Amino acid sequence: MPRPSRHAPDTLARPFHWVDGAACRAEEDSSIFFPEDFPRSEVPLIAMTAKAVCRRCPVIETCLAAALARREPNGVWGGLDKDERKALRRRQQRRRRRIARKQGGRDGTEAATGTG
Repeated sequence: MPRPSRHAPDTLARPFHWVDGAACRAEEDSSIFFPEDFPRSEVPLIAMTAKAVCRRCPVIETCLAAALARREPNGVWGGLDKDERKALRRRQQRRRRRIARKQGGRDGTEAATGTG
């Protein structure tokens, strides 16, 4: 099959991606989602503004999951800033370790006592 020309009109519909439904796409000033780029005194207010947009977003959970998966270093994603995402990752890691210890502890305890 011949390769289409790069000058050909884009007539094929692009498949829907979660980003297409994001509330931030309608914002005129997308820089509010990166409050670290503003003077330090303005960061809390800018971050609050960005989070307000996120709260009304229909894809907030997907956005947060994507940001966590790619370990997004900056900005407001899924309604959380970089420090909040870092804290969430730490909590998730601790929870996974705790669950692994419980599961491993039960199996190891039964084998060690011979009661299993």
